[in-house]
Amino acid sequence: MHGAESTSGLTTSMFLKRMALLLAISSGVGLLGRQAGLDTQQCVATSVFLAIILGTLFFWTFRLAIAFLGIGVLILTRSLNIPHFVEAAALPVILFLVGMMIVVGALRDLGFFTWVVQSIISIPRLTGRKFMGVTAVTAALLACAVDEVTSIIFITTLVFQVCSRLKLNPTPFLIICIMSTNVGSSGTMIGNPVGIYIGTHAGLTFQDFIQWAFPIMVVALSATVVLLMWWYRRDLDRFDEALAERLKRNLSLAPKIKVPYRQALAILTVTLVVIASHHHVEELLNLDKNSMLLVAPLACAGMIMLLRRDRARHYVEHDVDWWTLLFFMLLFAIAGTLEYTGVTALTAEWFVEAFGARPTTLIPAIMATTALGSAFVDNVIFVAAFTPVVQELGAQTHAMPLWWAFLFGACFGGNITLIGSTANIVALGMLEKHFRVRIVFLAWLKIGALTALVACLIAWGLLLVTSPYMPH
Repeated sequence: MHGAESTSGLTTSMFLKRMALLLAISSGVGLLGRQAGLDTQQCVATSVFLAIILGTLFFWTFRLAIAFLGIGVLILTRSLNIPHFVEAAALPVILFLVGMMIVVGALRDLGFFTWVVQSIISIPRLTGRKFMGVTAVTAALLACAVDEVTSIIFITTLVFQVCSRLKLNPTPFLIICIMSTNVGSSGTMIGNPVGIYIGTHAGLTFQDFIQWAFPIMVVALSATVVLLMWWYRRDLDRFDEALAERLKRNLSLAPKIKVPYRQALAILTVTLVVIASHHHVEELLNLDKNSMLLVAPLACAGMIMLLRRDRARHYVEHDVDWWTLLFFMLLFAIAGTLEYTGVTALTAEWFVEAFGARPTTLIPAIMATTALGSAFVDNVIFVAAFTPVVQELGAQTHAMPLWWAFLFGACFGGNITLIGSTANIVALGMLEKHFRVRIVFLAWLKIGALTALVACLIAWGLLLVTSPYMPH
């Protein structure tokens, strides 16, 4: 019925207006590309990819439908064929994420995250700064071990629980945790979907991430936490006052529950050890590079499903986010069309003309471009489109530091705006639902841009220092 509210909150009229705007902009860019010298297939590929970007901005809940339509347009215009679709869809990456989601579902089931929350609340001689320092670092390390979205969901629950008992506005404390999570997600290959995507396309191993990305992440995280705690120092003072008042009345921050966490800890440890040792196993068994890495979570998930047979179907049906994974698969295929039609090669040529082919200029250029792109577009979308460009640039110079600049730009850039990362959207959605609080865009932008700038400058400096020692 015309004018009725849809499940997404859009009226039919508003939906049609946004859809018309999406089609007008994407088609207009395609026509401009034709005038700029692009062939028909390059124009179609560019238009469809832009439609995916606009679709995530205008119709977050309908982005998968737009991706379905986009694939249809590409196939019908011969801008993409079925063999290339299968190749570009990055099925190994999708299956890796499926396995990790099942492992995370089992960890949740077995009380691992409840144990983490209880451990933080039980810190002796607790203060606001100690609580937020430990919580922020825990959020970052959890992102490294599982993924940023799972981490922020449980950390957000902890922040809400504590702030409710202290009668404090949770916003500043939540922002500290969100931004720490985004920085922490760059530390390992599994902290963020862009990490596994970049790693597989760059031929990087889990050990490469631990050796090169993790130390830079730790330095950037330290600076981020210090900066955020200084920025919100008055809120931390209020935390101390409210905590002292509550402790005077012999009241705890939260009820303490004993959780049988050992089985969950064993599962997480085994999964991380198997993933971390993939390179040695591949060399020992003469397997293709990263083949063991991509199947390791599936093997661990299979063992979990055998051991917990009564929950196996639940893990697959409820803990695997099939909606998002389908979107990623189609997104990777649509982004791959840019490479297939030669658009990314032209972009790489322009990059070399603008910045040269030396890592000293390409590192900041790639990092800044990726950070700004990821601030306003889902970082997975931006990374999927820009990966072939970095591959082209890497073929002309020392590639490894370029890939790290790409990774850090995508993860750190998520702090710039409210919509810069999935962790931001999830946590702020929870904040609005539970406390009816909305953060003003500019209020976030002030501290978000500052923390992203500091983290990127640190990463840039450390990459320039360490890049000569990186393998070619």
